[in-house]
Amino acid sequence: MPRLAIEASGRTRATALAEELRIPSTDGAELEGFLARPPASHVPLPGVLLFHGFPSGAVWAEHIGSDLPELATRIADEMGFAALAVRFRGCGSSTGDFSLGGWIADVRAAIKHFRSVVPMTGLWVCGFGTGGTVGLVAASDDPAVSGVAMAGSPADFDDWAENDARLLAHAHQVGAIKTLAYPTDPAHWSSEFRAIRAVTAAEKMAPRPLFLLHGADDDVVPQIDARLLADAHGAGELRVLPGAGHQLRHDPRAIAILLGWLGRSSAEVL
Repeated sequence: MPRLAIEASGRTRATALAEELRIPSTDGAELEGFLARPPASHVPLPGVLLFHGFPSGAVWAEHIGSDLPELATRIADEMGFAALAVRFRGCGSSTGDFSLGGWIADVRAAIKHFRSVVPMTGLWVCGFGTGGTVGLVAASDDPAVSGVAMAGSPADFDDWAENDARLLAHAHQVGAIKTLAYPTDPAHWSSEFRAIRAVTAAEKMAPRPLFLLHGADDDVVPQIDARLLADAHGAGELRVLPGAGHQLRHDPRAIAILLGWLGRSSAEVL
């Protein structure tokens, strides 16, 4: 039965059917998932996967992505999608420890699991920050993905490679890595930062749609990264939001633009 929400007028309306999932990934990691479906829905449905960014000093691994279920519920309610919000290994209640390759494996695992539990007419991947980049890399190899949206996402991880020891310490500090002796091979762990190239993934993604949203005042990821990805795709749609910073998930204008693109993109497929 659908849950009921009380409107200000006192009337009731059906809201999204929601359930919590545990999604198996590689290396024994188990991911936290939140699945929202429209009330009284008929399958198959369009589906969208939502991914968060990398934890920061302001938002540690325990809390990063905790607001995505709210967005998933909104998409299910307002747009009629099945929406699955996933928290990467090392974040929230997901098990495992952060690695860039591990996060890409998590996206692939989420795609596989999502398709196994919801019959879909199309599947879109939407990620914020690092979540957008690893989402693109995984989606570019999977023809089942209809399109990708990225918000404030980097085109490469060269700066991580140049400061790998500092990043490793940061990952431990914010809780994305919880195992004291992890990684057992730091050189291999950090080699993924240069080996994984989002520009190459953008080329492979074409001609499937790629949407890039970036804040004009983003002081974390340079605007040029979004332009490089759009150019590499060849037909990538880029929107630069005036006055917006890096945290686009919390900018109502950015969310409205992302959902508008999702609606247009799904209409073209359906």
